[in-house]
Amino acid sequence: MTSSTPLLLHALAFAADRHRQQRRKDAQATPYINHVIAVARTLAAAVHDVPTAVVCAAVLHDIIEDTETTAQELQSLFGEEVAALVQEVSDDKTLPKQERKRLQIAHAPQLTHSARLIKLADKICNLQDVSGSPPADWPLQRKQEYFDWSKAVVDQIRGTHTTLEALFDDAYRLRP
Repeated sequence: MTSSTPLLLHALAFAADRHRQQRRKDAQATPYINHVIAVARTLAAAVHDVPTAVVCAAVLHDIIEDTETTAQELQSLFGEEVAALVQEVSDDKTLPKQERKRLQIAHAPQLTHSARLIKLADKICNLQDVSGSPPADWPLQRKQEYFDWSKAVVDQIRGTHTTLEALFDDAYRLRP
């Protein structure tokens, strides 16, 4: 084990606890924790020497949006860097969905490099999920719109990481 392993395991355990009652919207009602693990795994596999704080933030990337966890709590448990990254990739859930989607596109160019890496890994995993095991109630048009919106976000951060962008493009080719 490396010296960074305890922090990553703590992030995984924390995310598993906080997301324990949540399920993905697919027909299998997959445990939500599988998504955040997939995002972290995608990121770590594609980015050589990715800092542990970035992988931890990938594990925790949806925790502010989807649980009662606060940024202050993340900072006290995981440090300022992890908390700042999670905040940077989090949507403001008090806003209407369409506005949140618009803001993701608009704010993408201002993301830090590390936040862009997390955003890319998240979009890759989401497209893979929507193409392979989509939400049960999503008609074809909604799936297509999701793919196109994801591409609009990623197009704003092209030039961040060649491998992640290639993985995104491969996932986008699965567009329904």
